Amino acid sequence: MKASTSLAILGAAINGADAFFRMPCRGMLGIARLDPLVNPGEIAHHAHNIHGSNGFSESATYEDLINGDCTSCGVAQDKSVYWAPTLYFQHESGEFEEVQQVGGMLNYYFYNLDAKNPSSGLKAFPAGFRMIAGDANRRNFSVNGYDAKAPEPGKALWASMGQTKQEDLAQRAIGFNCMNYNGRDAEPSLYRHYMPDKSYLDRECQQGLRLEIMFPSCWNGKDLDSPNHRSHMAYPDEVMTGGCPAGFPVKFPGLFYETIWDTFAFVSKPGRFVLSNGDVDGYGYHADFMTGWKEEFLQLVLNECTSDIGNLEQCPHFTKIDDDVQRQCAMKRVPSLLANEKVLGTIGKTLPGGVQIHTGPEPANAANPIPHTNTLTAPSVGYSAGASPTYSNPLPGQVFHQSEEVAGPVAAAAITPAPEPQVDDGFEVIRTDYVTEGNMVNMVIVKEKIEYVTVTTTTYTSTATAANVKPRYEAHMKRHGRRHGHH
Repeated sequence: MKASTSLAILGAAINGADAFFRMPCRGMLGIARLDPLVNPGEIAHHAHNIHGSNGFSESATYEDLINGDCTSCGVAQDKSVYWAPTLYFQHESGEFEEVQQVGGMLNYYFYNLDAKNPSSGLKAFPAGFRMIAGDANRRNFSVNGYDAKAPEPGKALWASMGQTKQEDLAQRAIGFNCMNYNGRDAEPSLYRHYMPDKSYLDRECQQGLRLEIMFPSCWNGKDLDSPNHRSHMAYPDEVMTGGCPAGFPVKFPGLFYETIWDTFAFVSKPGRFVLSNGDVDGYGYHADFMTGWKEEFLQLVLNECTSDIGNLEQCPHFTKIDDDVQRQCAMKRVPSLLANEKVLGTIGKTLPGGVQIHTGPEPANAANPIPHTNTLTAPSVGYSAGASPTYSNPLPGQVFHQSEEVAGPVAAAAITPAPEPQVDDGFEVIRTDYVTEGNMVNMVIVKEKIEYVTVTTTTYTSTATAANVKPRYEAHMKRHGRRHGHH
């Protein structure tokens, strides 16, 4: 048996610090050119993969989200919507093909306090709050004195290097993580700020590419939105952690999205990967968020659910939704102009909406293109690998298997079910998870054994794939009594 072992040490949850929870969105409402923040009431510039409340639409409000019939995410009380650009592959012929998103979207809510004023605590998102991270039109990396493809300097050096402007922090809040489970150290989150080229992805990233983005978490305390959907928010000076700047006295939980894309399905095929906003380098990666939490409920969670494990089961206030139920949630309707737009599979020689590829370094043009281009005959329904010494082991990283259903304009890949795993006796079962790694679906049983002050968690993974694959074993040790910041 081939074994790989990783050690993850998490700090104790003290007054909410270092606590977090993961919100899995195993279903997807759809893929469509909709963006009620940037293009309210009209067709959006480019396509997005959309998760969350089916109250979502081109003109969705907070009330629409709250009153949605369902959510494609894992907790009934979360009617938020989470969306980010779709990834396509452009073949040598010029044809674009959708890249499959593996496992939906996983969203982290980090309880990191304001380092300059930790006693202020955390505040829940107020009703109607919304924001954007990243800039769809950016086509360069402009952090002062730093090459995006050079090793990342330590966070402690950013201030002395003049690299803590909000524009700098926003560019560092984007990550492209090469997924490779073949005995190699995992790349830390937000380690690489550009999309690797095709040859690197083919050679190194056999389980795909994980796209990551961190939202700003410091609020000005008054505006639910702003004209650019960003300026009412600011990053703490270490992006995920650190202190908030002057004028942003309220600390929200830190919101972090991650999605994995099956880029290895295109191995050895000539071409390039491109985001739906016409970006081949990744500098214009971005994401949107509209809260669908009831403020009082989320505040209760932040106050009382302070586990450093991150599992939803650790919070008794959550009403969990089964995976299959998440997958059945789809958008109620698609605007007529988009009902026949082809966004799945091979879509033709233009991106949805006629978006043009722009390589920069000048910003791209965000003007809306024609209403729709490629159409269907029927409506669409239904640097080097390894850890950086300037970062700790990445906390984000789990993904979940994708739906076998057709929901909204989304066609999901079939998943091979995992067999019943064999586990040793002598441990107490904590939970069972389903985790997707590339084309593998793993059933993971986590058991715990307590010896003195050390808690050892052993994870046994049994894998089923179309081919014979050796099972993978992972052991995780959690030590109490030490405090470590998240990166």
